[in-house]
Amino acid sequence: MEFAASSDTRIRNVLGRLEMILDNENSRIGVDPSFDLRGSNARKSRCLYELTMLQRDVLPVQQSDLFVSQTKHIRAKLELNSSKVGAHMEACRSVVDLLKAAAQEAEADGIYSQEQFRYGEV
Repeated sequence: MEFAASSDTRIRNVLGRLEMILDNENSRIGVDPSFDLRGSNARKSRCLYELTMLQRDVLPVQQSDLFVSQTKHIRAKLELNSSKVGAHMEACRSVVDLLKAAAQEAEADGIYSQEQFRYGEV
């Protein structure tokens, strides 16, 4: 019984940390250019890993209603987070494509592109 209480406390703590990380990331991604997405993602992954390890030996009937409710709430935040991260990554790809096209255009001298010149050497 003492182990279960300790496990419950640890699960509650991890769920709380995960929720804070998600709230922070969801509010800052795409808004704060100094936001460390890589660091936030590492913390989020760590929480999900810890949660998986803590719950692997717990049967679904042993989970309290509080955890089920909190887990559903966090799942909704994770879905929003997934959407925001996906949009952010797509925006990054678009910027990279624009920069790549601009660099290729700047390298061209108007007659031959670098790729065309290479084929002539072969």
